[in-house]
Amino acid sequence: MSWYRNTVWFVKGLREYTRGGYESASRHFNPADVEVDVAGRSFLITGANSGIGKATAKEIARRGGTVHLVCRNKERAEVAKEEIVTETDNQNIFLHIVDISNPKEIWKFAEKFQNEHKLNVLINNAGCMVNNRELTEDGLEKNFATNTLGTYIMTTALLPLLEKAADARVITVSSGGMLVQKLNISDLQSGNGPFDGTMVYAQNKRQQVVLTEQWAKAHRNIHFSVMHPGWADTPAVRSSMPDFYERMKNSLRTEAQGADTVLWLAVSAEATKLPSGLFFQDRQPVPKHLPLAYTHSPPEDEEKLMQMLEEFSQKFKSVSPG
Repeated sequence: MSWYRNTVWFVKGLREYTRGGYESASRHFNPADVEVDVAGRSFLITGANSGIGKATAKEIARRGGTVHLVCRNKERAEVAKEEIVTETDNQNIFLHIVDISNPKEIWKFAEKFQNEHKLNVLINNAGCMVNNRELTEDGLEKNFATNTLGTYIMTTALLPLLEKAADARVITVSSGGMLVQKLNISDLQSGNGPFDGTMVYAQNKRQQVVLTEQWAKAHRNIHFSVMHPGWADTPAVRSSMPDFYERMKNSLRTEAQGADTVLWLAVSAEATKLPSGLFFQDRQPVPKHLPLAYTHSPPEDEEKLMQMLEEFSQKFKSVSPG
């Protein structure tokens, strides 16, 4: 059924995920939803030095929020921070250098962050699509390490801080590509069979949807959401999917259009009136499965995923510097 899922997803994408889809959806947006002052609230954004992460950081900074940029590349991150401060005149922009593919680094960062800062909103935006199977220094497949395990550790490590906050939220930037994947817990690191970076990425994004659902059930005081930004013109798309970019470049959303729903989920009062754990596109909850695509997974697989990720994470926590 993979051909069916891929075809339906691509046709749906041409209709809804492009710039035209955003322009059509945005006619129904209420601008007042995001015209809010968030001074005094603290936001942490991973992968914030470019693309959707930077666009989101800029919009939150414009609204007075304290923004923590979590980035891997120090040089690019400093340029992004300077740009955000200059454009928004907001001095409350803080930079943290963390490689989200390195679980020990995430634990170390989170432990320090909890002792020094407060946090109202966590935005898991960092991600990668590596097209050949590549291992990190810890022996982890890089897409899994960044997109799934990194997101899991960053979130679970900061949950105690979020539990103390007013109107706490966690937003994870996923992808509509997850619609072509059924959760597969038998090969989390994609070591069996041919390696297809696009499908590995899509599987990771399905895992993020499951994580969000599971967290929403377990942590009732925090509002969890996961979203699809549409097909946006970002550095990641240009470098990871050059053929797709060339074919679609004239129809792609801007970075700000891709970031719009992240911003809405992060700052609007309307977002938290909806149930925790939903999947969003263009400020609306949308289905997590295509019709007739057979991508639903049994509850025991979803619980097993959480158990496996917890075991992975604890292994790295135990060797983390205190």
